[in-house]
Amino acid sequence: MELKVDEKTVFAATGGKEFAPSLPAVIFLHGAGMDHSIWALQTRWFAWHGYGVLAIDLPGHGKSDGPAYETIDDMAAWVVRMIDACGAEKVSLVGHSMGSLVALAAAAEAGGRLSSLVLLGTAAAMPVHPDLLAATKSNDPVAWDLIVSWGFGKPAHFGMNRAPGMWMQGGGRSLLARAPVDVLGIDMAACDAWKRAPEAAARVTCPTVIVAGDRDMMTPVKAAAPLADAIPDAKTVILKECGHIMMVERPDETLDTLIRAISPRDLAF
Repeated sequence: MELKVDEKTVFAATGGKEFAPSLPAVIFLHGAGMDHSIWALQTRWFAWHGYGVLAIDLPGHGKSDGPAYETIDDMAAWVVRMIDACGAEKVSLVGHSMGSLVALAAAAEAGGRLSSLVLLGTAAAMPVHPDLLAATKSNDPVAWDLIVSWGFGKPAHFGMNRAPGMWMQGGGRSLLARAPVDVLGIDMAACDAWKRAPEAAARVTCPTVIVAGDRDMMTPVKAAAPLADAIPDAKTVILKECGHIMMVERPDETLDTLIRAISPRDLAF
């Protein structure tokens, strides 16, 4: 579906069912250089089990109008405006990697408007290696290879996709390759520069779940610990034999965790 934010068009996947603002909403935020399609294996369950789903393309990404925002704070402020635009009263925010920082910053501003927050592949700081940052800023395709290599856990380097015939690393590289020019560099620079995660975490008031992969080389489990300490009563779930892109590597386990985090009747870990 399409909606208007700041008089610009925003695209959101709805999980195969029309979005209804009267339902509790689940808003999915993708990572750097990605788009709504990274959530394809999780959104349908919520759409068909009583939720309104919006897996959005952030400005300048996927099918949404640009330009891309250059800071995490600007992206987060935009997300708060997008929540206003969609008309939902009860919202759960789900963010992955860069999207987790955006979700965290938005949650700090949104206060009681959020019913839950789920942060996947997150960290108290996301510094980017200078070589990778330079490659993304120059639109060098080597950046796609580096991100895919570091982003997927070692088991995913040798097949392991649960959908026969699908190649996780190839799919990840193709997703990054189709991002608009300069967007990946803008996103990675925004992650590298944002240092307010602990401060934002201390202002979160809704139930929060942090999801980490035990083989994640980009945001290791220990990197999220300061956020878990700062957010009151935050829960941490560690997925086994899993790297950074858990929605693809461990889709079922990721979905099960999201269901338990978002559905009030199953909020027990």
